[in-house]
Amino acid sequence: MTGLDTPEERQMIYTFSVEFYHEAGRLGMIGEDVELLYGVIFKKTPKSPLHEWFIACLRRLLEAACGAGMLDEKERPITCRSSEPEPDLAVFAGDWSDYRLQHPTTAEMVIEIAINTQQRDRSKTAIYAQAEVKEYWLVEPEAGVISLYTKPGAFDYEECYSFGAQDQVVSTILPTFRVSLAALMK
Repeated sequence: MTGLDTPEERQMIYTFSVEFYHEAGRLGMIGEDVELLYGVIFKKTPKSPLHEWFIACLRRLLEAACGAGMLDEKERPITCRSSEPEPDLAVFAGDWSDYRLQHPTTAEMVIEIAINTQQRDRSKTAIYAQAEVKEYWLVEPEAGVISLYTKPGAFDYEECYSFGAQDQVVSTILPTFRVSLAALMK
């Protein structure tokens, strides 16, 4: 149980706007090891070697699948209404110069690798859906599961598919982006 699980505890938590979060960062009041989710500032979990290995593998596959007008990024913030998540990987439409002065507000797809962060990463589905991210991948290497969320709605994704380690998962956004956890782990 966390401090956000009961209504009584949630009433005792101060929430912050994205603007305050940016200003606090600019003033050095918070470091780069935090993330704003639902108006609450969370400390990021240290990344394991397995986590970083999966990011590197998936990023190579993303780079090969992205065509002109698509950017793949690692931990690039997405500015939302009351959150600013930093997905492990994301694909954005546009050009590098489009994001010189502001963070993106949506993405074509995001990928989170959940080693010790399953609950937090699962809670981001509503954030990404409300930001109209077309596709959200939640990769759980140790459980051997990839969850693929599609069709963002007003409050959450309308569709979620769960794939096992032997399954090949194919992106609906980038059809040449195909992942099998078993094949990656060989």
